[in-house]
Amino acid sequence: MKVNRIVANIPTANPAAADKFYRDILGLEVAMDHGWIRTYAGLNQMTVQISFASQGGSDTPVPDLSIEVDDLDEALLRMQQAQIPLEYGPVEEPWGVRRFFVQDPFGNLVNVLQHI
Repeated sequence: MKVNRIVANIPTANPAAADKFYRDILGLEVAMDHGWIRTYAGLNQMTVQISFASQGGSDTPVPDLSIEVDDLDEALLRMQQAQIPLEYGPVEEPWGVRRFFVQDPFGNLVNVLQHI
């Protein structure tokens, strides 16, 4: 047996409220919408990963989600244009990533990162 996919399920009373952050800012596409559940996906093949952590690195809180992008400066600009405050960063970490933390519309801590 092999695991084909791992999906993060975030509880909310209004799944469509995710559109501005996950679709409009981060550029994910709505892959499925049944009203009670809305799934967003990227255009490329994503690998299966799940992480367990005692901290988020550099003594930060463990983020609820980590989203790797190909252009962190563009992601940062989009967050700033949407007036989403940064919770941490942007910073270049000693393990080879640039990243920042923000909260999504549901209060989840999101680690947006780019490998350098």
